[in-house]
Amino acid sequence: MTTVPALAELNFVVIPLLSTSHLIPLADMAKLLAQQGVTVTLVTTALNAARFTAAIDRAIRSGLVIRVVELQFKGKEAGLPEGCENHNDVPGLNYRRQFFAAIDMLQEQTEKLLEDMKPKPSCIISDAYVAWTADTADRFQIPRIVFDGMSCFNQMCKYNMYILKDQNKIPESGTFVIPDLPDRIEVTKAQLPPHFNPAGTVVIQDIRDKIRAAEKRAYGVVINTFEELEQRYVDKFRRLKDGRVWCIGPLSLCNNDNLDKVQRGNKGSFDKEDILKKWLDSWEPETVVYACFGSLGRITVVQFVELALGLEASGCPFILVIKTGEGQAPIEEWISKNGFEERTKERGLLIRGWSPQVVILSHPAVGGFLTHCGWNSTVEGISAGVPLITWPLFAEQFLNEKLLEHVLNIAVGVGSQAIVHLGEEEKFGAQVSNNAVTDAIKKVMDKEKEGKKIRKRARELGEMAKRAVEDGGSSHLNVMLLIKEIQEFQLNQSAKTALV
Repeated sequence: MTTVPALAELNFVVIPLLSTSHLIPLADMAKLLAQQGVTVTLVTTALNAARFTAAIDRAIRSGLVIRVVELQFKGKEAGLPEGCENHNDVPGLNYRRQFFAAIDMLQEQTEKLLEDMKPKPSCIISDAYVAWTADTADRFQIPRIVFDGMSCFNQMCKYNMYILKDQNKIPESGTFVIPDLPDRIEVTKAQLPPHFNPAGTVVIQDIRDKIRAAEKRAYGVVINTFEELEQRYVDKFRRLKDGRVWCIGPLSLCNNDNLDKVQRGNKGSFDKEDILKKWLDSWEPETVVYACFGSLGRITVVQFVELALGLEASGCPFILVIKTGEGQAPIEEWISKNGFEERTKERGLLIRGWSPQVVILSHPAVGGFLTHCGWNSTVEGISAGVPLITWPLFAEQFLNEKLLEHVLNIAVGVGSQAIVHLGEEEKFGAQVSNNAVTDAIKKVMDKEKEGKKIRKRARELGEMAKRAVEDGGSSHLNVMLLIKEIQEFQLNQSAKTALV
């Protein structure tokens, strides 16, 4: 007689895409699963492992069973420059194909790893963009659970837009309504992700097609959201996926230790926690605006000028995160010549490079989050109960803005009208004026009128997020249901084997 496998006998193999915004939530997920007593094997490469080693090592010392396996990244063989093990480090659009070729080269190493793995792999939780894991899961006869870093709202928008695309019904100009959604969502083609709006961008359609085909074969989907946030969209997406959708977020809330929050995602590179805390502590509650465009979001110097002047004119204390590295010299030159940093030093703090975002957002002084609407940032802002000033840039970010403004009612937009394709920012110039930035900030930070309603709703959602991950909460329950699903799958497989 076969018995249900014990939790310690289950081995969840987690395979992220090698991109910072994809690594962070899956490293969080590894901790979340291990907290329930299962074994987790996190598959990555040496340079990428360094981004979360400190936090994972602390989790292991606390008794969690997490194994980090470092594969050899064959970037040179794929035609990439040296040191490009992470998508954030790839120098330009023309290297995208080579990057995904290097990702494909990890398949053989991974399968050799799985052959000798103890405990045997129970399932693969794979980033949607690592398409070859579909074939690997089939070979080892285990479920492949897809992690796609977006909301159920976004999943349903994407599903219905593919129907429109296949029918050639996406209009070239003007607004249109995305069909069959619980809410009326109007968009333009210029606001859609590249698979619906390829004009002007380097499109690797064959790779997109492969990713989409692999996603359709998935056993199920895990989502970094919580049911109370978007219940109607969760229900619709579950019906599409035969019930195999597990909402287990917000994943960032698995980090209870402040050091984990500070070091989350980038080698623990931020070393000014004391200065940051002292600065934030000096301000009244809900008065500071935090402005950050994520790990990939980039703006030109002309657009940065509008952002900076808009923040300054708002009159609010602010934290502004500025990227470092290639292409940032013109921005630093403007800051120096204009005297912006010196002029605003009494109420402005500039962070260069990596920012401990979860720490900042959770501080009582922060009252508004100016964001590019990447889903990680969006759900982190929601978790903190902070209202948002939305400035979508690329990918699915305009759809996230629609959710925040028109469904959840916790945001005000700066008025951006079209996608700025990743890597082609110079072609677009300044799309948003400093006056628009100032106006949006003032609306959100206003303690009366519109701002009061937005702030109240944001606080309510923040409390819901925290309850969702507590014992007995919806996301905690979904984690347990996911583990139970894999236990039952393994039990059924064992029963079939016993009959042979």
